Amino acid sequence: MTSNPAIVYSGDVLPRGRLFESWERTRHSKPVHWFIECFAESMGVFLYTWAGAGATAAFVTGNILGLEGVGSLLGIGFGYAFGILLALSICSATSGGHFNPCISIAQVVFRGFPPMKAARFIVFQILGGYIACLLVYAQWRDLIHAAEAALTAAGRLEAVQFSSSGTGGILALYAPPGAHLGLTWVNEFVTDFVLALAIWACIDPTNVLVPPQAAPWVISFAYAMAIWGFSPMGLAANAARDLGGRFAALSIYGTKASGGSYAAIAALTSIPATLLAVLVYETMFADSDRVLPRATLEYLAVHKNHRRHGDALHEVENHADADHKTSYPEASNKHHIETQEHTQV
Repeated sequence: MTSNPAIVYSGDVLPRGRLFESWERTRHSKPVHWFIECFAESMGVFLYTWAGAGATAAFVTGNILGLEGVGSLLGIGFGYAFGILLALSICSATSGGHFNPCISIAQVVFRGFPPMKAARFIVFQILGGYIACLLVYAQWRDLIHAAEAALTAAGRLEAVQFSSSGTGGILALYAPPGAHLGLTWVNEFVTDFVLALAIWACIDPTNVLVPPQAAPWVISFAYAMAIWGFSPMGLAANAARDLGGRFAALSIYGTKASGGSYAAIAALTSIPATLLAVLVYETMFADSDRVLPRATLEYLAVHKNHRRHGDALHEVENHADADHKTSYPEASNKHHIETQEHTQV
């Protein structure tokens, strides 16, 4: 038991077997813990990509095969929203819950997050999206092949396969047929800007209207809003979802699934949009003179009193206090509710 009666560790009330206790000691060692964090980032992206791409598969194949009541844009929005909610609920306590390359990059630029750690996160985020899309393809394979056979019989396969309404669009993201790429870029940029603004507001420690426990819900439904309102015009919103799905489509269909010029818009636009949104929030809305509400203090206490990592977080906070900064952003280098994303989370 801990000497502080106000702190009760999970192991005090739910003892684990010796094998798990031994693994925990190994898992929290520096040579291993970096992989555990990366695994959590990969799993987070996997969860929301799997949920969202699965809902997309239902929508696309249902439309092509005329299956009444199978899939809808509403269902896709809810699929991504609940996938993001699962990702944040399951994985964010381990890695910090970036789940989106542009969030990792923004953490480097504005919060001093280690660049090499961010690079590892991004690689694993994309890997999570890639695995999720391959599994969705495997799970929906029979109906996807039936849909492609129906399009071939109608003489429409080549025209629509690699579009948002074709089977390739289940895995990778494509602009609508005949779309003006300039306006597609505007749609992507504005939507990503709003999403990043919402994320940064949710992780603002002084935001009394969005306590840490509510942040996953707000972020999840911000992405659902974006999908319902703006995905028909072409929307990626998360480079990990986009690149993971793009690589999966390329693995299955070959280079014809590359996406052409739109691929660059989908993969890269979220980065400048997010950086601009964070800059706007930090200059216009963030205020270090506000008071942290009790819910945020409780959330921080849970993380800083971690049995094995607590001392390290205390040192980070003391360093931040010396620099006259709030301790929360610095502590967020390890533990934070952020996303992604997204739908990118």
